Amino acid sequence: MDDWWILTIQDRHTMRMAGEVVTPSGIVIPADAMTWRFSRGTGPGGQGVNTTDSRVELVVDLTAMVASDAIAGRVRETLGDSLRIVVTTERSQLRNREAALRRLAERLDGAARPRRPRTPTRRTASSVRRRLEAKRLRSQLKADRRDPGDDRG
Repeated sequence: MDDWWILTIQDRHTMRMAGEVVTPSGIVIPADAMTWRFSRGTGPGGQGVNTTDSRVELVVDLTAMVASDAIAGRVRETLGDSLRIVVTTERSQLRNREAALRRLAERLDGAARPRRPRTPTRRTASSVRRRLEAKRLRSQLKADRRDPGDDRG
């Protein structure tokens, strides 16, 4: 039996896979932090959809992630302590498992990237309107203080 495939079977449709996942940015998810569930999917497959467990659900415990403290903190702040990925797009369970692992790597790498700081852009229309209204009020206040007989303006 292929050792990547089945490590332990917890119940009929839930199992753990051997082998860790390493993302392109170097985040490592140990095999025991991933739980796979398989069930009958919906969608394409004809009559076979009623007999094959092609729907794949991957639940990952992100507290077991191996990465630097800064990266792990960013990922857990963005995604939480647990991540659930469900794939039903393919007719084959193998292709759905591969798609789930791809999505996992993309989500982890995306969450690990630091957010770019916002660069200030043009003022909003409402902030311009508020500033001009404040100037108008201040101008009116000063105009009211002037002596009515003063011709200097």
